[in-house]
Amino acid sequence: MAPRIAVIGSANTDLITFSDVFPRPGETLFGQNFDLGFGGKGANQAIAARLCGAEVVMVARVGSDLFGEATINNFKSFGIDTTHVKIIPGVPTGVAPIFVDPSGQNRIIVVKGANDRLLPADVDAAAPQLRGVDTIILQFEIPLETVYHAVRFARANKIRCIVNPAPALPADLAQLAAADYFIPNETEAEILGGHPVRTVDDAVACAKALLGKGFRKIVLTLGARGSLLADASGTVHIPPHVVTAVDSTGAGDAFIGSLAVFLGEGVPEQEAIARANRYAALSTTRVGTQKSFLKRVDFDAACRQRA
Repeated sequence: MAPRIAVIGSANTDLITFSDVFPRPGETLFGQNFDLGFGGKGANQAIAARLCGAEVVMVARVGSDLFGEATINNFKSFGIDTTHVKIIPGVPTGVAPIFVDPSGQNRIIVVKGANDRLLPADVDAAAPQLRGVDTIILQFEIPLETVYHAVRFARANKIRCIVNPAPALPADLAQLAAADYFIPNETEAEILGGHPVRTVDDAVACAKALLGKGFRKIVLTLGARGSLLADASGTVHIPPHVVTAVDSTGAGDAFIGSLAVFLGEGVPEQEAIARANRYAALSTTRVGTQKSFLKRVDFDAACRQRA
């Protein structure tokens, strides 16, 4: 039986510009390429989970502009349940201008728009459907009060809860500590944990600091250095899947969405993280966010080829 996953989170339109250099104030430059696609951390994680084989329900808000209805239709095209994706009149859909340099690194500015209208009451409205899922995934592109409320809902209903604190914001970590997995990247871990993360040893110290704030399990994603799993029993560094990256946009979302599926399938924890490392790494070999995520059949084939 396929895992059942709910994503309570953001839906944006990504506006991706590729350039060798970036303009100074008042300067105009020509870029090399441009791409427009559907994004938002919540939407990306939902698409990744769906492509990996899960049944997915999305809880989100979009605007009454040309991007809103298109976003809903995009979810439907993947077979994602959009019962709880609503249009907010008079409000724009969230957008994310993304600037990518030749190494594949990205700079992103997010305008939240309708994402800020996803409220705790909307989680309650979706409760009958949410109670039937195996995992709830959350991020920080929606109001933090909604994230806190959803964490409490997951704990009360004994549903696995993954919190991805992206982008990093000043948050009441005590209200997030009931999550089963807290999964920041290096920058987010530095901001929330108060420790620099420049090496794997740094990551260990930062993860321990976060555990000291009451979290059960930390998975710290380290980009090209893999991931770190930390809990009360200790820490384990899980090596990366080495690729030549073209565009790292959305790789963290690929990791989160795929990890939820692998855990839902009963894959042992460290192996599930290793597989999510691999799925995320392969996404960086393609341009875009959702367009870069592999279907499960292609991912499994790539794994067999690598083996």
